[in-house]
Amino acid sequence: QVQLVESGGGLVQAGGSLRLSCAASGSIFRLNAMAWYRQAPGKQRELVALITNSGSTNYVDSVKGRFTISRDNAENTVYLQMNSLKPEDTAVYYCNLRVGSTWYLQDYWGQGTQVTVSS
Repeated sequence: QVQLVESGGGLVQAGGSLRLSCAASGSIFRLNAMAWYRQAPGKQRELVALITNSGSTNYVDSVKGRFTISRDNAENTVYLQMNSLKPEDTAVYYCNLRVGSTWYLQDYWGQGTQVTVSS
């Protein structure tokens, strides 16, 4: 049983910063990757940032240079540092943890945290 708890969302003015946290509890075996997704009103959920078990990272083009994903393996926590925020970053942000082998992968999701960027 794995549970993800998110925190750090809120309201910020354009150009400001927020730091999202996602703490995983329970036994985690065969960790594949941890990631942040977001879903804006009327849009599909999209992958924002991902970090693999080896430490490699990937970002959607719209956040490159502004967002940084990182992890604390000892505490099974993943972070998303968001700088130079824009109104278009407004969305519900979801933490994702993927475990398993290449033949069977399982995803766990956080409850979502609202990020609102005002003009």
